[in-house]
Amino acid sequence: MGYEVDYFHARLEWLEGAQGTTLDYGAYGRSHLLKCPEKTVISMSAAPQYKGDPALHNPEDLFTASIASCQMLTYLALAAFAKIRILAYADDAEGILKADDRRVRWVTQVVLRPKILITKETDREKALALVEKAHKQCFIAQSVKTEVINEPEIIVAE
Repeated sequence: MGYEVDYFHARLEWLEGAQGTTLDYGAYGRSHLLKCPEKTVISMSAAPQYKGDPALHNPEDLFTASIASCQMLTYLALAAFAKIRILAYADDAEGILKADDRRVRWVTQVVLRPKILITKETDREKALALVEKAHKQCFIAQSVKTEVINEPEIIVAE
């Protein structure tokens, strides 16, 4: 049995800067560039608690965002196939990074809080059921050991 394979490419670039060198953990710059073919370059850094620039995206931001985005895009696709009209979708996702007693860190949970606006003609229960179905089909969430929690809110437009 063959598998369909898609490839995605990302290039990271970092250069020693004026802040200092990697000979001193506290001094070297954490800012770097993320370049994906034919897409906007993203300036990144470490999270502020790891001596990064708080004004720039960090890996933890992008990890959380990738799960939230995949969930939303999968949900919208399922809604389209089910002929369920969605007026708006917003998610205030939160990634939770913890360290164990050996100081090993990982993102243990991503909590998704989608607010989904539907028409009054839309079946609310069907719209809600699609959240879990989308989670099971979201290939980013299915690719990580991080627990993904959905706390959806379905709102009916007046």
